[in-house]
Amino acid sequence: MTRQTVYAHFPSRGELLAAVLDRITEEAVAEMDAADLDDGPAADALMRLLEAARGTFERYPALLRKINSVPTGADDDARRHSPVTERLERVIRRGKAAGEFDDRLPTGWLVAVVVGLGHAAGAEAGSGRMSGEEAADALRTSLLRVLGATP
Repeated sequence: MTRQTVYAHFPSRGELLAAVLDRITEEAVAEMDAADLDDGPAADALMRLLEAARGTFERYPALLRKINSVPTGADDDARRHSPVTERLERVIRRGKAAGEFDDRLPTGWLVAVVVGLGHAAGAEAGSGRMSGEEAADALRTSLLRVLGATP
């Protein structure tokens, strides 16, 4: 495929990278849905969701580093995260209703914390400051503490 062919479909490099990120997000969401997020304890479902996301994103580390270096607007970022945050919210609400998660913090805040800590774990692993497994373990431990769940 030539550069000309690519730019016939995507007028700019930024639009091409955004389309690639959308496709990776779709793949991650499909893996999350396959993780049976409505089954078992909510903490276990959250860990399965995180593992599904990690598996998808670890397949494209160099590409994601490049994409994440391109500035995006808040609306685009919210739209792109929406399918993931909807699933996170569902699991967190279920955990709070079942008494597994502390219900004193707003669900929206907890979703934002999960997303933020997920990005932080990815940045630590991507920079080499932590291995992928160390970052994943730190993320799991941190989230269970934030949510008030028993590991």
